[in-house]
Amino acid sequence: MDRITLRRPDDWHLHLRDGEMLKAVLPETARHFARAIIMPNLVPPVVTGAQAASYRDRILAALPEGMSFEPLMTLYLTEDTDPADVAAAHASGLVKAVKLYPAGATTNSHSGVRDFDKVRPVFETMAEIGLPLCTHGEVTAHEVDIFDREAVFIETVLDPIRRATPGLKVVMEHITTSDAVDYVAANETNLGATITTHHLMINRNHILVGGIKPHYYCLPVAKRASHQLALRKAATSGDARYFLGTDSAPHTDPNKEQACGCAGCFTATNTMALLAHVFEEENALDRLEGFTSLHGPAFYGLPVNEGTLTLAKGAARSLAGKLATGEGPVTQFDPGHPIEWDVVG
Repeated sequence: MDRITLRRPDDWHLHLRDGEMLKAVLPETARHFARAIIMPNLVPPVVTGAQAASYRDRILAALPEGMSFEPLMTLYLTEDTDPADVAAAHASGLVKAVKLYPAGATTNSHSGVRDFDKVRPVFETMAEIGLPLCTHGEVTAHEVDIFDREAVFIETVLDPIRRATPGLKVVMEHITTSDAVDYVAANETNLGATITTHHLMINRNHILVGGIKPHYYCLPVAKRASHQLALRKAATSGDARYFLGTDSAPHTDPNKEQACGCAGCFTATNTMALLAHVFEEENALDRLEGFTSLHGPAFYGLPVNEGTLTLAKGAARSLAGKLATGEGPVTQFDPGHPIEWDVVG
């Protein structure tokens, strides 16, 4: 197979930032994706329905003429989040999920949750109205090794939350371990998981062998090759509980390439070509549409997109490149080897 046409895909985990960065990166997503779940970890974070509406207006104002794109808004969960505001924002059709960041887990997460008992009323309201909870699945305790933080989160935070609120729909975002894959396999109700492009392409050796590669550094950090293989198997399995969430996260090169660089991989530009490469390697091109275009809408209760996107296999090309933004250059994710697939229509 050297050509494939899919329903137009969606991205169920995306960072657009704000201001000049938003203006530069939005077209890179809107070129291929019809919709995206928009992360709320701005500075200050998007905490209320009114703030989400304002952010949505700024996104639509930044969309270039002739492009169509629907931002699916989320709220940033804090210990002061008002359940009534969450319910109203959902009822209006504006907010499609609430995002849980354990405090200090990743970029702009310091306003996140420390005491999970304080947000239990929000979880109960969300379960009643069918609003999904999107989780950044890592604990932040210093004594827990960074490569173990996802597994510990599942055991000590996620599973207790789900047992206490059994009707709550949960998306385990950007899973990185076989532990997460096993947990999804064991829980068939009200649970989905997104997998990123870069976690399908790299493991921790790619970050560290031959010198540190700052543009491969992300959170959750890439794990062993065995975990990468488990993610590939899950993504290409056809199981509807897995769907694409790129976690595409732009940072300027000066912020990535410093003594304490930012976490995030900017994959929006080349995600579809990279996924075609991965799915072909796994002999699963016939399941690419499910992962990118069908499973996510089914989980969120939204219609499948009407438009299509076509990929074709051609001459091998390098994906190395930079995106110019008003804040500085952003390096696009490059797997370090040529890719033969590209979006052609």
